[in-house]
Amino acid sequence: MKRMSARTPSAAGPTHRSGFACFVGRPNAGKSTLTNALVGQKVAITSNRPQTTRHTVRGIVHRPEAQLVLVDTPGLHKPRTLLGERLNDVVRSTWAEVDVIGFCLPADQKLGPGDTFIARELAGIRKTPKVAVVTKTDLIDSKALAHQLLAVDKLGRDLGFEWAEVVPVSAVSGEQVGLLADLLVPLLPEGPALYPEGDLTDEPEQIMVAELIREAALEGVRDELPHSIAVVVEEMLPREGRPADRPLLDIHANVYIERPSQKGIVIGPKGARLKEVGMKSRHQIEALLGTPVFLDLHVKVAKDWQRDPKQLRKLGF
Repeated sequence: MKRMSARTPSAAGPTHRSGFACFVGRPNAGKSTLTNALVGQKVAITSNRPQTTRHTVRGIVHRPEAQLVLVDTPGLHKPRTLLGERLNDVVRSTWAEVDVIGFCLPADQKLGPGDTFIARELAGIRKTPKVAVVTKTDLIDSKALAHQLLAVDKLGRDLGFEWAEVVPVSAVSGEQVGLLADLLVPLLPEGPALYPEGDLTDEPEQIMVAELIREAALEGVRDELPHSIAVVVEEMLPREGRPADRPLLDIHANVYIERPSQKGIVIGPKGARLKEVGMKSRHQIEALLGTPVFLDLHVKVAKDWQRDPKQLRKLGF
């Protein structure tokens, strides 16, 4: 069996490495949580709903000897809508451009057809090293983990390729997260840093703000709603006439849903739910931007936007 990475990586030489790694996996395999844990700050939205990541987020891990740029992609899935097809296209085009691929497989779930579907696609990418990342190890005991590691190793061999590494991690407890970075770095090409020290993502602030609002809007809604929510930040402007020591950023954003009947779900009785979404996301946005924020949210209907090419373009897909 290939190295089951409980080992200590060899000390890196003086060469500097930099490159791109992307995490793939079926929806809700822990890709975004892992990206945030490696970067050390929230750069990707997380949710227990499948298919929450829609934009490719780049999280940047800085090391003295390396810079690892993490590309977070939507979960590859069998698409039911035009949006689904576009998201899958994003995944495949990302795979073609990165230096290493991390395949996230949850430790607490048996390997299923979805995992085999993705592994089969990965088998077709010959030159890029593939690392199996067994996520959510905090949810199971060591015996169940051993079974899962063996199953993951076998999955690669059955499809005719070998994993560069098989790494169990828990992004929630931080277990082996540093080791994962240690093992990804040697798989990157030699080269100078790609981003300035201190940058954690190259995602535009407006997109990140929209994602934080969407994350808050996804919490606690009915099962049929998650895919139907899109958020567009219309404007972000400093409030005029404020003293320099008390700045305020005005953010106006629209939450789009597909049908008028969904409006009540998002807004809630007497607007309570939308108010809660505003409060939750405002705290996150203020932490992200480091400035007080006035957040103005409106809910609008964009009829069947997931299936309409014109609406998809307007909403940034």
